Amino acid sequence: MERTNPEETGTRDVEQHARPGAAGNRRVPASAVRAMTTFTAADEEKQRGVRRMKLTATGLLLFVALVYVLAKVASNQGAGDWADYVAAAAEAGMVGALADWFAVTALFRYPLGIPIPHTAIIPNKKDQLGVSLGEFVGENFLSEDVVRQRLRAVGIGSRLGVWLADPEHADRVTAELSAALRGALAVMRDADVQAVVGEAITRRADAQEIAPGIGKMLDKIVADGGHKRAVDLIVARAQHWLILHDEEIMHAVQGGAPGWTPKFVDKRVGERVYKELLRFVTEMRDMPSHPARGALDRFLTDFASDLQSDTDTRARVERLKGEVLGRGEVQDLIASAWTAVRSMIVSAAEDERSELRLRVRASLLSLGARMAVEPRLQAKVDGWVEGAAVYVVTTYRKEITSLITDTVASWDAEHTTKKIEAHIGRDLQFIRINGTVVGSLAGLVIYTVSRALGA
Repeated sequence: MERTNPEETGTRDVEQHARPGAAGNRRVPASAVRAMTTFTAADEEKQRGVRRMKLTATGLLLFVALVYVLAKVASNQGAGDWADYVAAAAEAGMVGALADWFAVTALFRYPLGIPIPHTAIIPNKKDQLGVSLGEFVGENFLSEDVVRQRLRAVGIGSRLGVWLADPEHADRVTAELSAALRGALAVMRDADVQAVVGEAITRRADAQEIAPGIGKMLDKIVADGGHKRAVDLIVARAQHWLILHDEEIMHAVQGGAPGWTPKFVDKRVGERVYKELLRFVTEMRDMPSHPARGALDRFLTDFASDLQSDTDTRARVERLKGEVLGRGEVQDLIASAWTAVRSMIVSAAEDERSELRLRVRASLLSLGARMAVEPRLQAKVDGWVEGAAVYVVTTYRKEITSLITDTVASWDAEHTTKKIEAHIGRDLQFIRINGTVVGSLAGLVIYTVSRALGA
């Protein structure tokens, strides 16, 4: 005889019942089905409790049946009116017990195995119950008014503020944010990010004319005298360089002289040119009102104006910008900027004493302190949370409710019935007990009233 692997059988059973639900062709994961159809140790314990309560309820039914038989025997033997009262009570108790037994049993299976209409409700109506449950949840729990009222009653803004104002919680949030940032940077491909950054910078630079902006900035710098420090630095460095390279400059002048001039003339001319050049640069360094400085100021002012208004100058700047951006060295520099930024961010996120983490922590503490006491900020946060929650439940309500419908539809009817009975069956057995007791009391009252009225 072929042996069957229980796990394989369970898998086939799961696949058989993981059929599409009413909302579409989505299949419920097999793990979700097994979670419903697998009996746990807790389920077994609950099922044993159900059996004990069934025995108790059945025992009570047998007890009232025995009382009825004894009371009838006693009444027939002339024991007195009390026997009739007891028999009436016991008889009504049996009726109540049997009626409630039928009602409870009809929920889970056919009473006595007889396929009476409208019995075995759970296994036969399981899918319909799932649809009804999904609709009930959607209408009563996923409506905009319910979500807003519930979230408004919670007071998320004030609670979150008090929670964030605690330094320990702020440290925890900072650490989690740092870990999330490091994780995000770790999964991002440097080549992709570099390409995106390079394209974004290049596109933005191409779309924006830079000459007018440079002209305005240069005009402002010249008007404020901000360029004078740069001129001071340049002429000082030039004067220092001339002193260090006097021989090279004189040789360069002599080398450019005509071949027919005497050498001593070339030497004197070179010395003279060098001395005049050194004197010019030294005077320009030491005299803030040197004519050359004034000429430079006028040149920069005119150039700033041309950058803003001269069409030809602006076009030349744009061409130069395109040439610079198109160079491979510039693109490599733009791409390498991401590597440097990424390394800096990762290092700051890992260091607990970094400026980045300290500032984030301080910002969280400040935000928490404000949210804890400022009603306007609390209302704003509550509004954001409510808006986000309402958007989710209203946009994805059908998907949420279909999850319930599809999951219930995927359950095996027999296993579902057994599991539901294990969870609620013990309480349902009390209905049988109560039916026996209430039926007995009702039968006693009815019989008493009937006797009193002479019926």
